[in-house]
Amino acid sequence: MAQQLLMPKATAIWLVDNTALSFDQIAQFCKLHPLEVKAIADGEAAQGIKGLDPIATGQLSRDEIARAERNPAHKLKLSEPKVRVPESKRRGPRYTPVSKRQDRPNAILWLVRNHPELKDAQISRLVGTTKSTIEQIRERTHWNSANLTPMDPVTLGLCSQIDLDMEVEKAAKGRPLPTAAELGATLQSAHETERLAGHEREEEKEIDADAVFAKLKSLKSSPKDEDEDNQF
Repeated sequence: MAQQLLMPKATAIWLVDNTALSFDQIAQFCKLHPLEVKAIADGEAAQGIKGLDPIATGQLSRDEIARAERNPAHKLKLSEPKVRVPESKRRGPRYTPVSKRQDRPNAILWLVRNHPELKDAQISRLVGTTKSTIEQIRERTHWNSANLTPMDPVTLGLCSQIDLDMEVEKAAKGRPLPTAAELGATLQSAHETERLAGHEREEEKEIDADAVFAKLKSLKSSPKDEDEDNQF
């Protein structure tokens, strides 16, 4: 990939204001038309755009600018970048080695059974299969359905545990929260609630009554004990 100038119009504004380069040199470097550079110099174009210093961004050196100012025929050249950023690879369907392609139906069956929340597109990304194959396995119409055995795709080496966890987490985020019926939790009726509350109150009353009688009994026995002590 060829190196490109960052923000060419802002760079042209800075070069017009801070160098003695010709309009043609600036136009050639910034990939602009010479008349557009002239309009920038006259204040008729690019108003409100702040100039960008190409020296500070590492796209031009002072020596290169000085060389071009001395020689009007010299064409400015971009400085070599100090850091090479690798090009991002286009993400496509996962490639599955020929030796492991026979294991894909088993992995698909494992994913369908153990992670029903996964969408067909997610399963396809994990094991590198087609939507039609997934549907056949879901509906048990695959030509080899009778012989398929659920097998973990991570164990088979078709995907990594990190990729599987990420897809499961994505599917879980889009899944609605379970209802009370799904969790097995049911609310008690108002009649049952009132009956339980009344039963608890009766038990409290019985406990309180026993405590009162026990206290009265202790009070009655205490004067008698004192009289017996006085006799001796």
